[in-house]
Amino acid sequence: MVTTALTSFSSPAVDLNAGQWFAVYTRSHHEKSVAEQLRGKSIEHFLPTYTSVRRWKDRVKTLQMPLFAGYLFVKVFPSQFLDVLQAHGVSRLVGSPKPKPLEDIEIRQLRAWLSLPIGIEPHPYLRIGQRVRVSRGPLADVEGILIRKKSVFRLVVAVDLIQRSVALEIDAADIVPVGNHRISEDYLNIPLGWPLLPDCRGESRN
Repeated sequence: MVTTALTSFSSPAVDLNAGQWFAVYTRSHHEKSVAEQLRGKSIEHFLPTYTSVRRWKDRVKTLQMPLFAGYLFVKVFPSQFLDVLQAHGVSRLVGSPKPKPLEDIEIRQLRAWLSLPIGIEPHPYLRIGQRVRVSRGPLADVEGILIRKKSVFRLVVAVDLIQRSVALEIDAADIVPVGNHRISEDYLNIPLGWPLLPDCRGESRN
């Protein structure tokens, strides 16, 4: 379920009478191949990508890589599940014991973020950390976990269904803490990969 202050993506009930968005888990490095096959079957799909710059000694190359490695999304009726599963490289539809759908607004939100002139990249799935809300700008009311990479602040937002996260570049002046806590100075100086608070046992989790 999605709220105005978006913290994560969850799942509604399956509607047998309407097409809904589902997550598809693919074999390694088969995301683009599966997307091409779905296009050939006229199945509506969405493969979110981000720009990755790869540097070698003699050249620099810019690539479009899947934002969620091993996943893409399809909008189908339950009667079309078999058509999706028959695409070469598809492992399964996400959900147990039956595929679980996402809300249309969740896909629209991802597409909107990708259209913005801001940095976006994959990030390890997080559940604990300094929670903040964006107070203004194109990401206004989005909630997530605050991290810092060098001098750039990022907001990590979780996609719970596939246990993946995205990191969105934000301006530190545009964020406010969630709840009654101020933003810790420690969070404004932590490197990427360590945006964690002590857990309930008083130990840091990696």
